Amino acid sequence: MNFIKNNLANAITLGNLFSGCVGAIHLILGDYQTTAICLIFSLILDFFDGFVARALKSNSNLGVQLDSLADMVSFGLVPGLTVFKILEPFGNNLSGITLPFEVKYFGLLITLFSCLRLAIFNLDEDQKYYFKGLNTPSNTILIFGLYYTVIHEEIFVHLANNSLLMIILTILSSWLLISPIKMIAMKFKSMKLQDNYPKIALLIGSVIILIIFKTVGIPLVIIYYILISLIFQKQLK
Repeated sequence: MNFIKNNLANAITLGNLFSGCVGAIHLILGDYQTTAICLIFSLILDFFDGFVARALKSNSNLGVQLDSLADMVSFGLVPGLTVFKILEPFGNNLSGITLPFEVKYFGLLITLFSCLRLAIFNLDEDQKYYFKGLNTPSNTILIFGLYYTVIHEEIFVHLANNSLLMIILTILSSWLLISPIKMIAMKFKSMKLQDNYPKIALLIGSVIILIIFKTVGIPLVIIYYILISLIFQKQLK
């Protein structure tokens, strides 16, 4: 019984890793709907592994390492491969400039900076009630959400059809992952209303965006998340 209690959270984390691996495979195959489903599962499992570990008081250093390794695939490799797929048709052409390599490899910058972001997070003891920089799940929702809406809704298609704009987005995304900007985390230090205005603003605004824009609203919610975090910088601590 103790074995199950001590390892249930780790099993959930491994489920996140498995889902991320399946999502990455189907992304390469061009099956974006399955990738989207896998990312949803990974997001749910990523939330519940920590929740279960705290509820069962089974937090461990092993769990911390497993969580980062799983996130590296689900929320590090997958967004990098997403930009890789977007840039693949351009070959070695960057806005009319012929490069000695294919521009699709720029997408893997997101994977590298996701790894760096996860390593920094593991060593940073200040990020208990806020994130420093954009967390990897949010970055994945932004990048894959943009691509998914390009394919299924034909929105943001001009962005995806411009290799230079996509590389600028990739660099910006990579910087946000390790930036010093404080981002809202749904962790409650206090239950006082005034201490939770940023979270309330984030929740209400996100719901409104999703109701109005539906699928297209998914990447827009992350943009809103970044903006609302910037507005409430001083309250995040």
